Amino acid sequence: MKPDSEHHNPLQGMLLMAGAMIVLPAMDAIAKYMATFEGMSPGQITFYRFFFQLVCTLPILFAIFGWNALHAKRPWMNLLRGALHGAASLLFFAAVKYMPLADVFAIYFVEPFMLAGLSALFLGEKVGWRRWAAIVVGFGGAMIVIQPSYEIFGLKALLPVACAFLFSLYLFMNRAIGMADSPLTMQTMAGIGGTVFMTAALFVGNGFGVSDFDVSLPSSGLGLLLLVILGSLSGYVHMIVVRAFRMAPLSLLAPFQYFEIISATVLGYALFGDFPSFSKWIGILIIVASGLFIIWRERVQARSLKAA
Repeated sequence: MKPDSEHHNPLQGMLLMAGAMIVLPAMDAIAKYMATFEGMSPGQITFYRFFFQLVCTLPILFAIFGWNALHAKRPWMNLLRGALHGAASLLFFAAVKYMPLADVFAIYFVEPFMLAGLSALFLGEKVGWRRWAAIVVGFGGAMIVIQPSYEIFGLKALLPVACAFLFSLYLFMNRAIGMADSPLTMQTMAGIGGTVFMTAALFVGNGFGVSDFDVSLPSSGLGLLLLVILGSLSGYVHMIVVRAFRMAPLSLLAPFQYFEIISATVLGYALFGDFPSFSKWIGILIIVASGLFIIWRERVQARSLKAA
């Protein structure tokens, strides 16, 4: 069957992906604003992120697809994906509470290296010495960014690393599940899993008196509006990403993820006065270069397998 225009439109796919990556850091800027100026805990912000995502997207999904949107062939694996996404989001929002946006994004982008390692170890995907070298170099770049942040923020500087690991597990499960369920069903079930996980996390964390799990309502109309926007962005922008991946191959779209660092830097400077130092820019460039090299090698490997 020949691919139709929706499934074979690389230019439109690249435009959608670029736009999504530019907009996504706005979610994290909202999370940082809510933690910094509204005094809301990262745990509560993460709960609202998934809750309002469901509130904003479920009615539309049901109107178009009915209850079929929830008929997953592998429901428990999809719910686990949602829990992993919820845990990763919690760590990311906790990190942006304490650290500059650009620093958090730069450290977080060790995620492609972790995903490559997981795929090699558990899915048997071939990762040659060049890509292993790029992984090591990429982690070196992350250390350049982490080191001064660690001196200032302590162990909190490692939160983006933990977030990257959990999100790489989330993406790893996407690969492991494959095409058993549609992207729409997977996203809907993941949203439910994330909401349930954060409800439990808030209950346990608040029960132990951890301040980053304090339970609260928005303290202002602006705060409520921002939380609704946060949930809406998380739902609709990820739908755009899913659509982009239907129009263009992964290897073509993956480099656009690094647009997030640019957007995060601009938002961090404009809203919070944060701007990476020269040494951190060196680390960011090393991370980006290593990640792009891994993406390029995956593309070369895929071409060689097709030619064989």
